[in-house]
Amino acid sequence: MKQMGFLGPLGTHSEAAAIYLNGLLPEAYELVPCANIYEAIHSVEQGGLASCLVPVENSIEGSINITLDTLAGSGRLCVVRELVWRVHNNLMVREAAPADVPVRRILSHSQPLSQCREFIRCNYPLAELEAVASTAMAAKLAAAADPTAGWAAICTQRAGELNGLRLVADNIEDQDNNSTRFYQLVSSDQKAVLEPDAGGAEKALIICQIDGKSAGRLCEILMELASRNVNLTRIESRPARTCLGEYIFFLDVEMPKNREQLEEALSAIRQKSVWLRKPGEFSVMQSPD
Repeated sequence: MKQMGFLGPLGTHSEAAAIYLNGLLPEAYELVPCANIYEAIHSVEQGGLASCLVPVENSIEGSINITLDTLAGSGRLCVVRELVWRVHNNLMVREAAPADVPVRRILSHSQPLSQCREFIRCNYPLAELEAVASTAMAAKLAAAADPTAGWAAICTQRAGELNGLRLVADNIEDQDNNSTRFYQLVSSDQKAVLEPDAGGAEKALIICQIDGKSAGRLCEILMELASRNVNLTRIESRPARTCLGEYIFFLDVEMPKNREQLEEALSAIRQKSVWLRKPGEFSVMQSPD
C-alpha cells in the first residue's frame, strides 16, 4: 500500500485532516507520522513516501513558511489536492489531576497558543505558556507530568484520549472560523499515475521570482492575469535567499473556463520572471464543521 506522510506524532490536527482526506480518496494510503513538515515533504521528493499532507496556511496565524520555502526550492513536487480543515482546540489535563489543582502551565504548538490567546487571557491569565513541537507532544508531556503540577495541553481530543487526558474545555479557539489549508503533495513521477478528481481542477498554484529592480514589475504580472479574466485568490511573498530585497511570489488562481486564458497569462508572466513554475492544478475539499 502506498504511504502518505503527515506531521506527527499521532493525535495532531494534521493526522485528523489526513484521516479525513484518506477516507475520500479513490485509493487509500497507509498514513505515516513524520517528525516535522520538512521531513514529510523531503521524503516525498526523494521517493520514500508516495504522498504527504502538509499545512500551508492558517486563517488566523497566516502562512506556514517551511511548506512554501520547500515548494519553491523543488522542481519535483506537485500539488494534487487542497483540503480546508476546520480547526478545533481543546484544553485537557491528566485524568488523575485533582479538580482543585489550578492550571499553572499550558503547553501546545505555537499556533494553537496564538489561536487561543483570548481564551487563555480570560480564563488562565497567570498560567505559564510553553510552545512545543506539536499539539500531540503537548498532550504527551501533560500526561507525563505530576498530577498536582497543574500542567494542561491545548490539543485535539484524539491526542488527549491517546494520552489519558480529560477534557476541561472544548472549542476554545478565539475565532470560530479557524481553518487550516493543507496541500496534498506528490512527486512528478507519482502524479502521472494518479486518478484525476471527478470534479476537475478548481485552482492552480504559480510560483515565480520576479526582477524587483524593474519598477512596476509585480503590477505587470498581476495585470497579465486580470486582463485575461484569471481571478487571483491569494498572493504571498517569501525571500528568494539569493540577495536582500529579492522575493519569490506564490499566486493562487481560480481555473478559468477557457484554459487558454491561463496558459496565455503564464506565458506572459514567464517572460517577466527570473523563473516560473506551476506545481499543480487541483480540486479543493472542505472538511465538515
